[in-house]
Amino acid sequence: MTVNVRPGSLRILHQISHLSSRPPIRSISQAPFACDHHKTYRSHVPLQVATLPRLHPSLPLKSTLCFQPCRPASTTSGTGWYESLADSTPVHLTEQLLISVHQTTGLPWWASIVCTTVALRTVVTLPLGAYQAVIIAKVEALQVEIAELAKRLRYEISVRAKEKGWTEKHCRYQFKKNLKRIVSELYVRDNCHPFKASLLVWVQLPMWVCLSLALRNLSLGVSDAATALQTELAVGGTLWFFDLTLPDCTWIMPVSLGLINLLITEVFALRRIEASKFQKYVTNFIRGISLLMIPIAATVPSSMALYWLSSSCVGLGHNLLLRSPRFRRLCRIPPTRSDSDTPYRDIASSFVSKYIK
Repeated sequence: MTVNVRPGSLRILHQISHLSSRPPIRSISQAPFACDHHKTYRSHVPLQVATLPRLHPSLPLKSTLCFQPCRPASTTSGTGWYESLADSTPVHLTEQLLISVHQTTGLPWWASIVCTTVALRTVVTLPLGAYQAVIIAKVEALQVEIAELAKRLRYEISVRAKEKGWTEKHCRYQFKKNLKRIVSELYVRDNCHPFKASLLVWVQLPMWVCLSLALRNLSLGVSDAATALQTELAVGGTLWFFDLTLPDCTWIMPVSLGLINLLITEVFALRRIEASKFQKYVTNFIRGISLLMIPIAATVPSSMALYWLSSSCVGLGHNLLLRSPRFRRLCRIPPTRSDSDTPYRDIASSFVSKYIK
């Protein structure tokens, strides 16, 4: 089979013949207010306690409290990492986002949570998912060129080893060092370093944590400002989860969450043509996490379980959308070996042949 090497690779082959010994390029990758409860204030100056102004009886309580940040009142001088994270600024900003969406749209709380999830996943994570697909496609397209360059590099090293009397260990060292440099230069040339494909995870995971903790704070009413919101969430559900502050005792949402996450994992697993041993380990690990999320979702407020379920459903829809040939052409995603004109039919047939027949 004839392999066309791009002009940029001729310079790399010229460098291979000289076996440059230079090393490969390395990529460079509120203060809490503390109070001592064991000491007393011993001043003779009398303490004055400021009283809050009384609200006018005609003012509704909801409009007064909804715009206040829901910061939990600290009862101890030292808090753990979970309490600190739940009381962090990003979480409180997320609380304000949820409250603003609820007040602006006028929807019940369950619908506000679903709409916020769909909007954030579509505006933030869908473009990052398309960018991830572009990077993966470029890296996959480079594998043929890398294999050809590695074959020529191995030949050049064998010739130089005979001339200079290199040992087998030194030959392997030279091969790995120069191949790493070649691959790095190819990644720079095509602007497709594999680390860029992980950008989706580094954005989606913090967003998931902030939304989960924000709903937890609002559902549990961890501060005086969240009391009215907790009352609204207690009657803001629907169907069998009418009270969003209590766990789903029917286990419908937790089990559905686990099944959707398993389905997402299987869609990824069925797409791979030849999965490596490491990829199989990662797939099994994600399957275990999906099953572990079922009992966890059964112990948290229904608002959190509803958000997790909505997020997983939107993620499944985005994964299927990224398989569409028309959508991939719209996003200018390079073609790969696993592309198909009938991706959904292929997924269904692979699933049936693997798990049913």
